[in-house]
Amino acid sequence: MEAAITILALLFVAFIALGVYATVKAVGAAKRGVDRTITQARRTVEDTTLRAKSFGQTGVAGELAQLRLALRTSMRATQDALHAGVAEDSSLAESVGLFRRLSAHGLELDEELKRLEREPDRATVAGLLPQLRERTERITHSADSLRWAARDHARQFADDDLDALNAQIDIEAGALRHWTVEERPGTSQGPEAGAARGRDAGVEWPEPAAGSGNSSTADESWGGPAREEAPQAITAPDPHLRTKYPWQKSARPETTN
Repeated sequence: MEAAITILALLFVAFIALGVYATVKAVGAAKRGVDRTITQARRTVEDTTLRAKSFGQTGVAGELAQLRLALRTSMRATQDALHAGVAEDSSLAESVGLFRRLSAHGLELDEELKRLEREPDRATVAGLLPQLRERTERITHSADSLRWAARDHARQFADDDLDALNAQIDIEAGALRHWTVEERPGTSQGPEAGAARGRDAGVEWPEPAAGSGNSSTADESWGGPAREEAPQAITAPDPHLRTKYPWQKSARPETTN
């Protein structure tokens, strides 16, 4: 009895622990989903604001907004392309690692540009613009190179696979079209060809038995009933057609009194 109570208590504790674990995992997944949604919404709002500033403002503020927008657009496009490609091609793992290192420089530059947007000394910021522009171009050029290289690699892989498939299809098509005149149906002539066609069709004709004049024996060999000879017609023989032999006497003519 005590053992049963102990087992039930252990099962109860296990169910409670499993429920707590599932709840924690569900809460964590929901929290990550909410954080992802908030981050994406904040990023969308920030990108929209940067576009508005780049088109609506002039001078230092407008150029800083253009640099940030170009940097963020290039880095995000490269990140999406590499993450989508590495799921299908593991050879892009090294490219993903290089992009992580490049992202650190990009995030650092983006934070610096963001701080300079709030800087009241516009003259100093204007003096830093050539250097900031060069850094932005270097980072975006590297990101674009990685992105286009990944796309070219994927396209080349698809082209190689298509070439191999086309070669296999050409070989198969050639094999299907490869025939000779003797192999074409209906071209062979003669009794040998007829016998071959009969064998190909699954029909085997029995050979006539030796001494086929004895029809009953031939029929009995196949297990069928013996054929009876046709009965002779009962008619009087014609005396004019009867064969005469020397030993036969000629019939005397009948005389009448």
